[in-house]
Amino acid sequence: MKLMSTVPSPETEAILKALREAVAKTLERKRRLGQYAVIWRDGRPVFIGDDAPKPTT
Repeated sequence: MKLMSTVPSPETEAILKALREAVAKTLERKRRLGQYAVIWRDGRPVFIGDDAPKPTT
């Protein structure tokens, strides 16, 4: 995979903004419904929320 170090185009910025808003809206909805979510943190999946399964170590 090739990563570019250029400034994103206005179209790319608009897409990223829409995706961030959609994710934030979905996570907020899940929180209000009392559902857990799985996110990626420090290179591994993490369950967040009050009813999230406890990790097995």
